[in-house]
Amino acid sequence: MIFKRLRLNVGDSHITNCYIIEDEKTKETMIVDPGAEAHKVIEMVKIIDGKVKYIVLTHCHADHIGAVKEVKAELGGKILIHRDDAEGLYNTGISLTEIVGIPDVSLEADSRLDDGDVIHIGELEFRIIHTPGHTKGGISLYCEKEKLLLSGDTLFRGTWGRTDLPTGSAKSIMQSITNKLLILPEDTIIYPGHRKIFNDKR
Repeated sequence: MIFKRLRLNVGDSHITNCYIIEDEKTKETMIVDPGAEAHKVIEMVKIIDGKVKYIVLTHCHADHIGAVKEVKAELGGKILIHRDDAEGLYNTGISLTEIVGIPDVSLEADSRLDDGDVIHIGELEFRIIHTPGHTKGGISLYCEKEKLLLSGDTLFRGTWGRTDLPTGSAKSIMQSITNKLLILPEDTIIYPGHRKIFNDKR
């Protein structure tokens, strides 16, 4: 597996983590949350000679979807998002593009995800875990083989995602973390949508 983390500057020193994951044998590649600076994402995919199969969005907020159009136009790939967040791809009241200060984004998902769905990138397998709370359609992606979790904005180091934005719920995020994420193996490495990764012993 080739695993890259890009720290993308959305504006006003607001940084979003974008992850690029490639199966080394097939070169199939998944991009997770290309929120800004499309040129950086495109450049990295070309450096690793990736063939983009999916652009997966952990949720619909502007700082996670801002570069999707440019990236897809250049590299291809199907846009995947949980069905409960699909509306946010074209509803600015949910995506909050004006608040974040990025150009309006209007997208359509190629496929809608559900809890328990499995995404294959070559020989790599990622299970979709529906983790509502930050948004009602927030997801995390879990790869058992590589012992890693992409937690989006559900779980950060020492804290969790805010719940005061449209479709957010404090009760739901606590249930998501307690019932779905904390039950994962203790050696799971967590890669959040913002801030530093944690439990990384490599």
